[in-house]
Order: sequence, then C-alpha cells, then structure tokens
Amino acid sequence: MNLLDAIILAIIEGLTEYLPISSTAHMGFTAALMGLPEGEFLKMFQVSIQFGAILSVVVLYWKKFFDFSNLNFYLKLVIAVLPALVLGYLFDDAIESVLGNQIAISSVLILGGIVLIFADKWFQNPKILDEKDIPIKKALVIGFWQCLAMMPGTSRSAASIIGGMSQGLSRKASAEFSFFLAVPTMAAVTVYSIFVKTWGKGTTNEMKGYEMILQDQYHIMLFVLGNVVAFVVAMIAIKFFIAVLTKFGFKAWGWYRIVIGLVLLVYFWNVPNNEIQNQNISEITMTQHSTND
Repeated sequence: MNLLDAIILAIIEGLTEYLPISSTAHMGFTAALMGLPEGEFLKMFQVSIQFGAILSVVVLYWKKFFDFSNLNFYLKLVIAVLPALVLGYLFDDAIESVLGNQIAISSVLILGGIVLIFADKWFQNPKILDEKDIPIKKALVIGFWQCLAMMPGTSRSAASIIGGMSQGLSRKASAEFSFFLAVPTMAAVTVYSIFVKTWGKGTTNEMKGYEMILQDQYHIMLFVLGNVVAFVVAMIAIKFFIAVLTKFGFKAWGWYRIVIGLVLLVYFWNVPNNEIQNQNISEITMTQHSTND
C-alpha cells in the first residue's frame, strides 16, 4: 500500500463512517477494485483509521463530551455500547465466516437501501428532539439496534439511527446520538485492534497492531496520514449529513445504496470465484463490522 492508496481509503472512511451507507463495505469494495494485495497491515489499517473519525465527533461536539456535570450522558453511552461489545465477542466466528463475501455484502447494501427509502414513512411524529431527553431504557434499545451492523454492509450508522427513530427520536436527534454512540464503540474496536488483537495468528509473522505500525517509519507515516485525512473528511461529512438528513430524510441514501449495491453485485457476480478471493480485502475482525459504518 502506497501513500495514495492510504489517502483514498482514509477519504472513503471519513466520508462513509457516519453516513448510512456502510463504511466497511465501501472500503472493502474500494480496496478490491484498486487491486490492493491482501495483508495484515492493510486489514489493521482499515480499522485503525477509525481513530481519526472518532476524534472528529469529539471535536465537533466537544461541549457535550466535556460537560462532566452531565453524568447521565456518559451513562447512556456506556449502557448503549454494551450490546455491541458483548454480542460482538460472542458472534465473532459467525460473522467472520461472511467477511469477504462481496456478493453477500452487495445484497445487504440493496436490502438496507430499501429499508431507508421507507424509514421516514414508518417513523413519523417524533417525540424526542434532543439527546438529554433520551431515557436510559431507549438508549439500550438503540444499542441493540446498532448490533444489526454486525452483518457487513448493514451500516452501524443506519442501524443506530433507525433504531433511534423507532424509539421516537427525531431524525436529527437520532443521527447525533448515533455519532455519540460511535465514539465508545469504535474506540473499543480501535484499542482492541491495535493493542490486543494478534494479527497473522498461527503464522510466523504474528504481531500486535502497534508492532506493525512501529516496525518502520513508512508504516508510521501511513498510520498518521490515514487518521489525519479521515479526521478532516469525517468532520465535513458529519456537517453535510446532518444538514441533508434534516431537510431531505433518508430516501436519497436509500436509492444510493440500491444503485451502488446493484452495480457491485453485477460486477462481483461476473468475477470468477478465484479472482474474488484474490481481491478480498475485507477479512477484518467481526468486531469492526459490529461497529463500523
């Protein structure tokens, strides 16, 4: 992976992490279409650049995150993130068996797009317009909705936002709570991937994520560059998404998912199985898929 590859993947991460279109699917498709060779560093890189996307939310909503007098805010995030952490650990092997199946992921993109087209009609007359009015019980329910994103291609953002709307939150309140919930969720995944997970397990090249990053200056540069680009792009994407969502709703995102899903489904359907396997860049831990997008 060269510097341009890292920048492109980071832009994709920043653009799609908080949009309801699945960042994991888009990074996997992009890496496959660019012909990047599969490797442990590439897999870890796709997870680790979430750190930049996390920071963008914290910076944009710094008053919320650093208001230590509002302990209820932190409690709701802790409660809401628990389902993803527990179920992500329990179903790791089951989800990992689906990773890299580009046809399955394309199909999920299409199905999710159909849901988004009708989401605004299904959830009307919201009663909760701000995060501070979300009861802890509803925060927990939203946390379970987020777990739908364990299926690659679902989108963590879409699952948690629709989960919020199902609990009576407005589109804006649902999107913002989804952003807030992404911080502890993706922070846990990033820490796990860099400091806990052993990459290349069972081979002669077993390494922790931080060992791969620190093995030479080039890998350090890729890591830093990827996170900086993801941070900047994610800040722009969040502001854009909130404005578009508040004004137009989910329909446009639904149609986008359907069109992209159909195009990719046709493409990967016609690629020989062995070529798909060679292009498979998406074998990332299930924990990422339970939280990304």
